[in-house]
Amino acid sequence: MKYALSTLGLPGTPLDHSAALAASQGFDGLELRAHPEEPLHPGAPAAERTAGVRTLAAAGVSVLGIAGYARVAAPGEDEPVLAELRDLVRLAADLEAPYVRLFPGGGDQSEATADAHAVRRLRAAAPFAERHGVRILLETHDSHRTAAAAARVLDAVARPGVGALWDVLHTWLGGESPAESRRALGAHLGYVQVKDVASAQELTPLGLGAGVLPLAEAVAAAPPDGWLCWEYEKRWYPDAAELPGQLARGRAYLEWLVAACHEPEETI
Repeated sequence: MKYALSTLGLPGTPLDHSAALAASQGFDGLELRAHPEEPLHPGAPAAERTAGVRTLAAAGVSVLGIAGYARVAAPGEDEPVLAELRDLVRLAADLEAPYVRLFPGGGDQSEATADAHAVRRLRAAAPFAERHGVRILLETHDSHRTAAAAARVLDAVARPGVGALWDVLHTWLGGESPAESRRALGAHLGYVQVKDVASAQELTPLGLGAGVLPLAEAVAAAPPDGWLCWEYEKRWYPDAAELPGQLARGRAYLEWLVAACHEPEETI
């Protein structure tokens, strides 16, 4: 199992600081929030992308994914969404990241309409992503927060360049157990985002293991050779505790969960 840290928990932090912090606490990679508030985003020039790769290599961490904000199930014309996807894929390729994250964003449309938008756009974007060695991941979120809803789209797309990002919070809020989520995602799964909160009504981020999310069950269901990414939503909850002071304990908790869930018992 490998461990990554989302820069959503370190809003506006320079890349060298985020990379050094992740490396110092035993994280293997970073999930980079691809937004103009952050050091690297689709508008970043080539020189900054090249410098970013050098910075990350010097720290000994990789980029797991580019966390974009394209919404593939949203109403409207296809081309603006596809252009945004292409920009995210190019950024991922430049940073040697295997994944791009995007949202459904279906809003108030009918399920069938939102699904149709998402399937059509993902099918159109898949060949471009595949040529660049990048896999586009539809996050379990908003209009498709359950794994069953995401899988409904992904089964119809059926392309190797498109998969799923399992956000454990949203599938739990959608009423799925981790085992149900994992079964629904199957081979679509790219990686898993973990986090913790106090309740379904209080979503301010907590340290891992301090809340109510079924993290042990999620880790047990995750591929033992995959990635776990800690997404601490400090950007959206500015009053939440600062992330750096929680990293050592959170990383140790993840390692303990993985050992408890995946290491075989000793035989006599």
